[in-house]
Amino acid sequence: MRKNVVVAVSTTTLALVVVGVLIRRWKRWKEQQLWKTKQIIRKFARECATPVTKLWQVADDFVSNMKVSLGSSDENSTLNMVISNVTSLPLGDEEGFFYGVNLQGKHLLMLCARLGGKSMPISALQREEISIPDAVLAGASEEITDYVATEIAKFVSLHPEIQDGAPAKKKKLGFTLSYPVDEVLPFAATTFQRKSANNPVRKGMVKDLNKALTNHGMKMHVSSLVDETIGGLAGGRYYNRESVAAITLGMNTNAAYVESAEEVANDLTQSPNSSELVISMEWGKFNSPHLPLTSFDASVDAESSNPGREIFEKLISGMYLGEVVRQVLLKLARETALFGSNVPPKLMTPYLLRSPDMAAMHQDMSEDREIVSEKLSEIFDIDSCSLMAREMVAEVCDIVTERGARLAGAGIVGIIKKLGRVENRKSVVTVEGGLYEHYRIFRNYLHSSIWEMLGKDLSDNVIVEHSHGGSGTGALFLAAAQTYAHRADS
Repeated sequence: MRKNVVVAVSTTTLALVVVGVLIRRWKRWKEQQLWKTKQIIRKFARECATPVTKLWQVADDFVSNMKVSLGSSDENSTLNMVISNVTSLPLGDEEGFFYGVNLQGKHLLMLCARLGGKSMPISALQREEISIPDAVLAGASEEITDYVATEIAKFVSLHPEIQDGAPAKKKKLGFTLSYPVDEVLPFAATTFQRKSANNPVRKGMVKDLNKALTNHGMKMHVSSLVDETIGGLAGGRYYNRESVAAITLGMNTNAAYVESAEEVANDLTQSPNSSELVISMEWGKFNSPHLPLTSFDASVDAESSNPGREIFEKLISGMYLGEVVRQVLLKLARETALFGSNVPPKLMTPYLLRSPDMAAMHQDMSEDREIVSEKLSEIFDIDSCSLMAREMVAEVCDIVTERGARLAGAGIVGIIKKLGRVENRKSVVTVEGGLYEHYRIFRNYLHSSIWEMLGKDLSDNVIVEHSHGGSGTGALFLAAAQTYAHRADS
């Protein structure tokens, strides 16, 4: 009996020893995994760092590329700098009821509103967005323009003009294009590929649209097809004469600004009598050896539909921010078992993490990161992960967001420096797009980067404000400017 008790005690003791060893090993393994996780994130943060010195290097490279591109028609700059055929921006005294259209990919946004002058906000704003059917997009360009004209005519009939004393036949229809219009409208691809927006393809599109509008009984015609960011610039100029640039920060990105005609090579200018030119920079194409690129960015670029191009866009636009985060989380899952012993299958699916979901996780201020947990489950089927893992996810989002926003800020400062307005003049920059409008932390990082670069003495000279009326309304301001310019000419 005593022998049996001794054996039982020995067995229990041995079992406890074994369990203790296993627990210690498990704790040591967890500590090693945590250390490795932190090492990967620290390294990523160092590579993404954007100290003020680097931001100024990027801004100065912007200035150099802008000068090179404006000085020659040769394609020897990373910036395309399309000189718009918009010959007049609003003065702020245009009043009346106007219509506008914004085409983004297969999405057609139609708007109308009353403008009451720069001291009054937009009123009676109406919006309608439709998707162009795939069957229509598969047809000839004439079929697409006829469909667009039909929908515009329907919209105008549903929202008749509020009488303001101006004959409809004198009015212009504002029409803006957003990237990626060429992905679904192949015949429009070249409208974004030349330094001159006054090219035969774009003129042909205007002619076809106006013909289709006439066939549907429309009295308003389109003067020109304009990049959406220029529409944002028109909206900014309507309310402030010191508005010199506009930025789009959404799923895609671009910048437009007003340049002195003297700074542009003669063979590039559209209107020899104009002292100012409106330029779409296509700044997503910008590249510089000073951009803080990482191996994750290289992977995103290599796996994209346009490897080696649009490098700046892949760092700052909403289309790519979530994908960079996903790449980092995938590495952590594989090398540190951040989400368990098995890599979540959905984590290997490209572009599954969208910027709005990334923003929701990043801006989750709850004590246990409830929203992070919900999004990981909803998007990647990660149903259980530790608080530490959720904190790491938020930290990766922060690193990617801070880098993107601060680089966008450097681009803005570069534009203002090129115009020679940093030290002696106030400059207003209008920003539109969901990334800026809805991603509070991104917006704050952008503003703080400009303040850090310019310091307390000069930062007040650059005023960044949200676009007036929201996305797409730039077409209305262009319609007003083009209508009033037409009246003056006639």
